[in-house]
Amino acid sequence: MPIPSTKDLLSCACHFGHRKEKWNPKMKPVLFGVRKGIHIFDLEKTHEALIKTCSELKSMQKSGKTILFVSTKLQSIQYVERVSSALRQPVVTKKWVPGLLTNWATIKNRIRYYLDLKRSFQTGEVEKYTKKEQVGLRKELTKLDAGFSGVSGMKGLPDALFVVDAVRDRVAVMEAKKIGLPVYGICDSNADPDDFKIFIPANDDAVKSIELILQTVENELTEAKTEEKNQETHSTSAGQAKNQVTEIAKS
Repeated sequence: MPIPSTKDLLSCACHFGHRKEKWNPKMKPVLFGVRKGIHIFDLEKTHEALIKTCSELKSMQKSGKTILFVSTKLQSIQYVERVSSALRQPVVTKKWVPGLLTNWATIKNRIRYYLDLKRSFQTGEVEKYTKKEQVGLRKELTKLDAGFSGVSGMKGLPDALFVVDAVRDRVAVMEAKKIGLPVYGICDSNADPDDFKIFIPANDDAVKSIELILQTVENELTEAKTEEKNQETHSTSAGQAKNQVTEIAKS
């Protein structure tokens, strides 16, 4: 599936920014103008940025690097989780745990505890506790699940962050910047483009806009996984053929 054209972006309302009173002046270079008090994005620049973002993320996906997808915005959650699931990448959609990136040494121990607690409920080991204690542990598990369920598979810090709303999930963006992690994602007219390595100037509120951009990212990175798998299959076949030739030569 090709990168959406400017016409596709327009039909999904990607061109709408926020009211002009709420804009970030640093976004001026990617704005087309103002219509009825609303900033309008230059969709040519949105298109170009989407291509660049997908290209970099695709290279990372091919290299087996970890991209942490983040969005606690309600209307985006199902799409972010779908991308994460398809690409087998970590995700945060319920709650950003402070220190997830900047205090990883402590966080990884909390994740280990969360997984152990979750396992105790699955195996029935938790039954050794009293009913009252089990209720308390269940409440604790629910809280931990909100923060760690999507990142429980991370073995270390991610290699990049992809964010849907940099204003809403400001803490995640700031932590990424603090440790030098590249940030990619959607940047609406009220956000700071300096927070990103590459930003996609677009509407981060409209469901159609969010869905189109995330679907594009998913398609491009899934393609990277397919290419990698085909290369592995080709290498394996070539290796087997070489071994067969060697065996024939020996005989």
